Amino acid sequence: MARAQGARAQMALGFESVYGTPPASGNFWKVPFVSSTLGSEQPLLNSDLLGFGRDPLAPIKDAITTDGDVVIPLDSRYLGLWLKGLFGDPVTTGASAPYSHEFRSGGWTLPSMAIELGNPDVPSYRMVAGVRVNSISWNMQRSGLVTATVNCIAQGETPAGSSAVGTMDELALTRFGSFNGEIKRNGSLLGSVVSGSVTYTNNLDRVETIRSDGKIEDADPSIAALSGEIVVRFANTTLLDQATAGTDCELSFGYPLDANNSLILTAHSVFLPKPRLPIEGPGGMQATFAWQAALDSVTGRMATVTLVNDMADFNNPA
Repeated sequence: MARAQGARAQMALGFESVYGTPPASGNFWKVPFVSSTLGSEQPLLNSDLLGFGRDPLAPIKDAITTDGDVVIPLDSRYLGLWLKGLFGDPVTTGASAPYSHEFRSGGWTLPSMAIELGNPDVPSYRMVAGVRVNSISWNMQRSGLVTATVNCIAQGETPAGSSAVGTMDELALTRFGSFNGEIKRNGSLLGSVVSGSVTYTNNLDRVETIRSDGKIEDADPSIAALSGEIVVRFANTTLLDQATAGTDCELSFGYPLDANNSLILTAHSVFLPKPRLPIEGPGGMQATFAWQAALDSVTGRMATVTLVNDMADFNNPA
């Protein structure tokens, strides 16, 4: 008997034309991932009836919930698929490669995706339809692999014994690393940064209507949020003075690999809280700023993510 192993697992992703309806076979990307908890679950409700002795009656099925996290590598090509799900279609410039894709926060219309998770050894294939990207988050540090956690909310899951995606299209993987990371404040490199984190969320609102199939109607975007932390060595009072004054600044978190491959997330109007300055021993002192971004009156949005690669668009492969 074959047993499923993560090393043999596959993930396919395609964009839906109609919410909850996966695209036809041959319109999927084979996407790399580190781990996944995306799927459906249906808990059981304990019987509350009395009069039948100490042993309980059979439980009742509760509502189905389909969601989960997908951990992905930050790269210059596949990341664009997830960013399209998070922000919508980008504004793309360039007559030929390299292309610059500008994803902008604040859009009201977000595309839905279908994601098939497959274990060919069993075989078991689960098509998760009506997938909307709720949030993305990642950490920045001096060394180590760079991955992001993508949280998704979906309509439902359909299991099958064979794959429904057909031949998947694959892209060359050009991965960003910690070595290429940089954090800038108002366009200048921010010094003495020990680590940083970024979280953008659409705050999706599940439309939980009464249906015979137990699925949700959809997931609508609510007020977005962009926040994170930066940990710095206490070498000057620049950030502390800004926090005290209550003014804003522009922060950008980027991985400029080369002229043809880069990722820059720019938070246009960032506010900093005034932190404590703990003295924890004879070593260097550090300060942690839990920053929050807001709508910028000049650009008309909270955030811009610019991805540079050799792809003209992020439509389904034909």
